[in-house]
Amino acid sequence: MSGAYETVVMKEAYGGKGEVRLEMLLGESELKDKCGLFARVTIPKGSSLGYHEHHGNAESYYIVSGEGVYNDNGVERIVKAGETTWTADGSGHGLDNTNGKEDLVFIALIINN
Repeated sequence: MSGAYETVVMKEAYGGKGEVRLEMLLGESELKDKCGLFARVTIPKGSSLGYHEHHGNAESYYIVSGEGVYNDNGVERIVKAGETTWTADGSGHGLDNTNGKEDLVFIALIINN
């Protein structure tokens, strides 16, 4: 493989604000049925990834750069570079780039049950 696959821009993702950009790091042929997504995600300043639930899979974020407010099943906390989040099957999460200074960038991994 030589770099990212496709880039997807989601507008108002899951009811969030602005746009979120996903750069796919692996394609379906590599992910097979084990993973639903492996991507570098960018949330520009002032944008957000709205709260959503996972059913039949779980998701982890590894924060690469920036800072934001992470909604973990209704409990909000600040996340920043070097931190990892985990959302289990049946749980929900969202992420808001409230910093206003720089893009919030993270690696997202969805693991299927």
